[in-house]
Amino acid sequence: MADAGHDGRKPGLALAALGVVFGDIGTSPLYAMHVCFAPGSGLAPTPDNVLGVLSLIVWALLLVVTAKYVAFVLRADLNGEGGILALMTLATRRVAPDGTPRRVLVGLGLVGAALLYGDGMLTPAISVLSAVEGVKIATPLFDPFIIPLTVAVLAVL
Repeated sequence: MADAGHDGRKPGLALAALGVVFGDIGTSPLYAMHVCFAPGSGLAPTPDNVLGVLSLIVWALLLVVTAKYVAFVLRADLNGEGGILALMTLATRRVAPDGTPRRVLVGLGLVGAALLYGDGMLTPAISVLSAVEGVKIATPLFDPFIIPLTVAVLAVL
């Protein structure tokens, strides 16, 4: 019975991990490109499809990242400080001192900070793993050494 409950959490955990990795499209367009042309995606890597996906990524970078940061995040200034916790502090100042909305905002700020830390841990690990997996192109003999080599590179860094 314990396994059934644990298996029920797997889809949620997988979705959370995807959100952490792909949520920062400003730094991970290569991951998005890889998934777009994965064998199960149904999208063939033809010149038109590659150009279309690249166009989507460029426009997502320009519109989402630029608009979000310039129009919203750069306005959140807390005595020269920025970031999710500064944004949380500014938002909590606008609500009543004793109230549920304040607690919700603090909770959301802490969740946002946790997601930032998660992204800071997962993105470098996935980047190094992707780079080391490129060794398989040279020779499949290195396949058993990919994970140990990735761990070694991350430990050195």
